[in-house]
Amino acid sequence: MNQIALIGVTVLGAVACMAWLFMKWGESMLQKQQANIADQASGTLADMFIFIDPQKMFRYNLMAMFVVPGAVWFLTANPIFSLAALVATYVLPKYYVRAMRTKRFKTLEKQLPDALLMITGAMSAGASVNIAIESMIKEQRPPIAQEFDLMMRELRIGVDFDTALQNMEKRNPIPDFALVISALRISREVGGNLAEILNSLADTLREKQTMEGKIASLTAQGKIQGVVMTALPLLVMFGLTQIEPVAMAPLFSTWPGWVTLMVIGIMEVMGYYFIQKITAIDV
Repeated sequence: MNQIALIGVTVLGAVACMAWLFMKWGESMLQKQQANIADQASGTLADMFIFIDPQKMFRYNLMAMFVVPGAVWFLTANPIFSLAALVATYVLPKYYVRAMRTKRFKTLEKQLPDALLMITGAMSAGASVNIAIESMIKEQRPPIAQEFDLMMRELRIGVDFDTALQNMEKRNPIPDFALVISALRISREVGGNLAEILNSLADTLREKQTMEGKIASLTAQGKIQGVVMTALPLLVMFGLTQIEPVAMAPLFSTWPGWVTLMVIGIMEVMGYYFIQKITAIDV
């Protein structure tokens, strides 16, 4: 009797210890997530002129981390799918912000040649650099109008021209922007016909974008093949589940089946990643 009680106390203590360790680990992960979201909201999102309360963003993410895995468990009763949903909701803010940042940079690159031509036209008509930039800001749309408008605001409060250019380059670490900023900086230090320099740079950037568009159209088939090859096994698995539910049941209700699903998921992600890397050609 004493041995049974001792075993029970030992098991209870081990379970309590594991529960405490799990709670501490979960608490540290939530604190890390809160810090990451606060850093994204005050840094990356603020640089994109998107102002969000970090606490509200964290609360929404925390709610999703409880609701989405619970809904997946309710629909599938599969711990692997529920765990995958938990991981997805945990990393979702980071990748969503990264996707927004990438989209903004692509928009900036597309707007840059037209913006340079507007500045060049105003300077050719006799306007100074500052007046030419201000006229471009009125005509262009965000995000490029926001970036140059912020630079002009910094100049009005006393920030020197080089520092304002450096701040804009830090907010937008893309090669095309670096070329424009270097041209402005060199022209201000050395001299020369800035209008001709910017006009030539605008033509170069436009030709580069045209070449990138041609490459994108040529590699579109490979990218679509990657999507099809990634989705095809999942569609086959879904079809077999509907046709032979008894034969496919062990795949979703046993540990060997769950391990198989995990391996399939990892290989699917790796295959899609490698196909995208192969078809991504930098100009």
